[in-house]
Amino acid sequence: MITKEFTPKRTICKVLVQIPQDWADQEAAIVGDFNSWDPTANKLERKNGNWETVLRLKPESEIRFRYLLDGSRWANDESADAFEDNEHGEQDCVLTVGK
Repeated sequence: MITKEFTPKRTICKVLVQIPQDWADQEAAIVGDFNSWDPTANKLERKNGNWETVLRLKPESEIRFRYLLDGSRWANDESADAFEDNEHGEQDCVLTVGK
């Protein structure tokens, strides 16, 4: 699940990403072009029965991302704004932040 909320001055969009806890046993991360596909940059934490984290993105931006689960499995978020084919024959999620 993806929830977007702008700060009062609309200079940052706080994006809450959550995935079910049963998707991963040990660790989960959101990786994408916004963090150079680095699996250590944005790890999700177990909270309220889910894995979750908050990204801070600029308005009028678009990112491609996927979830890396337990260091070896990739998953997509069906609540992404769009999906685009990648060079690995799979699809990346696309998240668009308006203004």
